[in-house]
Amino acid sequence: MNFQSIAPNKSISLFVKNIWVFESEDRNLKTSLPFFADGYPGLMFQRTENGLIVHPHDKAMPEIFLYGQTIKPIELEISGAYLLIIFQLYPFVLRTFFNLVPQSINDNCYYLDDMKADDGITVLAKELQASDSLEGKVEVITNLLLSFLERKKQDLDDKIREAVIQIIRTKGQENILVIAAKCNLNMRTFERRFRNETGLSPKQFSQIIQFQASMEQLTVKDYSKLTDIVYQNGFADQSHFIRVFKAFTGKTPKAFKK
Repeated sequence: MNFQSIAPNKSISLFVKNIWVFESEDRNLKTSLPFFADGYPGLMFQRTENGLIVHPHDKAMPEIFLYGQTIKPIELEISGAYLLIIFQLYPFVLRTFFNLVPQSINDNCYYLDDMKADDGITVLAKELQASDSLEGKVEVITNLLLSFLERKKQDLDDKIREAVIQIIRTKGQENILVIAAKCNLNMRTFERRFRNETGLSPKQFSQIIQFQASMEQLTVKDYSKLTDIVYQNGFADQSHFIRVFKAFTGKTPKAFKK
């Protein structure tokens, strides 16, 4: 399997965090790709010989679709050669660009075929099929998202967007009350607007970002002992870290490392 992480074009970096590409030309390969909570919904294009199945939902996916917040761990199952292109979106994008209630697709997906033709989805599918190169397909999806930005950027909730960026920047460790105060919002209003825009409460989003930072540190083995991860990532103690980690992966840190 080949994996690429592509920095998004500056024109879309306001709402696209990253572009991931997973690719294999091995027609005899059986691939399982695990995904865990990371705080970001996304748009995925997939071209596979025998389809893509999402477990534990056992759902066969269309060629292009949106997915919401992944809270419970999932696994993508693929048989044969494949190409996956994933645009990792900031969590305030779903409502503004696609007019979706974010909570409605937490741990779920939305088929873009369900959108109206005048949203450019019909043209998108044709252009993706016509493009033979990875670069061409990335450009097609980039242009679609840019068209949404031009039409709907005035609908972005700038205060919640800044709060999201602040939580990401501080790896989920800044106090939510402090972030709400920086937005000049009382806590109840802040929580309501944050949930409306992202599908998560500020506390839940912060915990996911905190978990992701700890999982990355565990994965790259950037620590001497487990308590280094615990305290560097703002967990109260080791049992708190293990409890959060298991909630998002289904495994303890020790089992996950193996």
